[in-house]
Amino acid sequence: MKSAIVLVTGASSGLGQAAAEYLAQQGYTVYGSSRRAPPEGKMRNGVWLFRMDVDDDESVRQGIALLVQREGHVDVVINCAGFGLAGSVENTPIEAFKAQFETNFYGTLRVCQAVLPFMRERHAGLIVNVSSVGGLIAIPFQSMYSASKFAIEGLTEALRLEVRPFGVRVVLVEPGDFATGFTANRRQIEPAPAYAANMHRAVAVMEHDEQHGAHAAQFARLIGRIVRARAPRLRYMVGPFYERVAVWLKAVLPWPWFEWAFAKYYRLE
Repeated sequence: MKSAIVLVTGASSGLGQAAAEYLAQQGYTVYGSSRRAPPEGKMRNGVWLFRMDVDDDESVRQGIALLVQREGHVDVVINCAGFGLAGSVENTPIEAFKAQFETNFYGTLRVCQAVLPFMRERHAGLIVNVSSVGGLIAIPFQSMYSASKFAIEGLTEALRLEVRPFGVRVVLVEPGDFATGFTANRRQIEPAPAYAANMHRAVAVMEHDEQHGAHAAQFARLIGRIVRARAPRLRYMVGPFYERVAVWLKAVLPWPWFEWAFAKYYRLE
């Protein structure tokens, strides 16, 4: 696999950048896509960054076509593109919710659809879809972020079964909190006064956890292990230990107990 051609979406910052640069250091040929990359592309830390907007059908089609034209095939895709959105369900505009899904869910779907014909033809390939611990436990005032990641979970489970006969492997990675630019880039919709105090306290907890979260290198090393694995499993959680424990507690505790503890953690009244 050291000669593999790897595409990482959302590679201009955060976990995507960490994964792309780590794989390049390991000797892989790595392309990183970003909507902010220059049209002519550029090399950065061993990664060829090129412009591709996962929100746009034609941009994704052209981006994958360019990569296949240059290299002949794509072996690995790491779908990292995404952003956070904070706001109350009641008064966040539908357009903001659609934008969240456009990038986090449909962006991942577009890339999968674009690369799968090439992978099926070669009877080989690996797709890693980046979900979140927030795709296993819904986070208050990040409802649509969690919903988009819950959707990624369902998409990936089904896709894994559909493409297994063609030699294509599909994996979910569920990061917890990492100290990246995700916090600063979160989009916030100011809530109605009735929700304001709870939302501001909850978002403050999120920001504290993110800013004191794990280092992105931990995520990158996991991606490296998955790429090297002969038979990767469906799910991999990565990040702070207590967040992985929270996922386990959700599965074993009576829901009212878990809900009470979760509300207390986010300082909801």
